[in-house]
Amino acid sequence: MTAVPGGPATHAGRVPVSVAFCPAPPLLLPAVEGKAAAETTELRRACAAAVAEMLAGRPETVAVVGEGLGPGTRVRAGDVGSLHGFGLHPDVPFAGPPRSGGSAVPLPHSLGAWLLDAAGFGGERVGVGPSDLAALVRDAPARLGILAMGDGSARRTLKAPGYLDDDAGPFDATVARVMAAGDAAALAALDPDRGARLLAAGVPTWRAVGEALAGREVTARLHYDAAPFGVGYLVADWVAP
Repeated sequence: MTAVPGGPATHAGRVPVSVAFCPAPPLLLPAVEGKAAAETTELRRACAAAVAEMLAGRPETVAVVGEGLGPGTRVRAGDVGSLHGFGLHPDVPFAGPPRSGGSAVPLPHSLGAWLLDAAGFGGERVGVGPSDLAALVRDAPARLGILAMGDGSARRTLKAPGYLDDDAGPFDATVARVMAAGDAAALAALDPDRGARLLAAGVPTWRAVGEALAGREVTARLHYDAAPFGVGYLVADWVAP
């Protein structure tokens, strides 16, 4: 398909897609963490860099993708994420001011909204679950950004939330290599059962991104790969023109 002057460049009828992969721990929010630790400062810096690269693609819409939403359920402007479980106020609006009757926003999408706010993104945003991402990418009418929120294994150390599993480190290392290589097929092929056993909450979201970008050439950069609190945190950005 020929690109329309001034419009999004397309390849084989597909719009350009840029992706930021970020973890979704509650401590990503400064209000939750309280006094900032060096580890979270570095993590936030990496997330900010990945989101900036994603937004450099000038997406008209950013889809925040993460666990907590069923098929066909979307988060939109006016919906609000609650931090009451952490004893904190105020809540985190997904986009724009809260609206009466707005839906509750899952934590990954609330954290994604915070990252977009911190980056100054004022365009359209929508929150979806992993099962709806492929259709969203397929039907996107213009440049699309994806903010994929999800953690690696929570079994990286003895003090990790899920205790130590010797397979956790190698699993996260594989995901890091795949993200660094921009290998959509390998990301889509991650074993969901292995991910569930290792308490790697990001696997469904990562697989969805891989499936949505199947067959497309990807330029990739890995920004962060560490497990400072016994949970694997991976930060990367992808561009699929």
